[in-house]
Amino acid sequence: MPQEAPTPSARQTELLEAAYRYALAHGLADLSLRPLAEAIGSSPRVLLYLFGSKDGLLQALLERARSEELALLDRAGRPGRPTGLAPAVEHVWTWLAAKEHRPLLRLWAEAYTRSLVQSDGAWAGFARATVEDWLGVLADCQPPSERDSRDGAARRTLALAVLRGALLDLLATNDERRLTEAVEHQLALLQD
Repeated sequence: MPQEAPTPSARQTELLEAAYRYALAHGLADLSLRPLAEAIGSSPRVLLYLFGSKDGLLQALLERARSEELALLDRAGRPGRPTGLAPAVEHVWTWLAAKEHRPLLRLWAEAYTRSLVQSDGAWAGFARATVEDWLGVLADCQPPSERDSRDGAARRTLALAVLRGALLDLLATNDERRLTEAVEHQLALLQD
């Protein structure tokens, strides 16, 4: 029987939240414990004690980002429980395109790409898990007859590819108007 992870202490939770805010502002690429600890009012030694290692802290930060992203995507994909893939994609894109979500989405893009090139350690499995997360959100919005078919799986995979591609382009260019038009064009094809 697998053991449950111990409940984090109040201090560990507090420092994780502070480290998460730091990561949203500064990214994870060159994360160094000393500047992070100084910025969040701790010490590298305390962070190592609470998280076990730098990789343990990175894993906690990635899980924190993933859980926030999934909760937000789930809410964005289901306001009023839209039925159908096209309405879900439209709601998700509106959420993705919102400027206030860019820090989280930049952090997601950084973690996703690192997971592709560093398939072990703290980054292990992050990209695959987020693909499954996003596909799950889209599947939940499909009617059962579509969700459970090969065509339904292909349609949500295509929708995810469009959303991800548009998101990466948006993060690179900030050209929200052009990308929204492209997503809307794809939505029209999804409705056929």
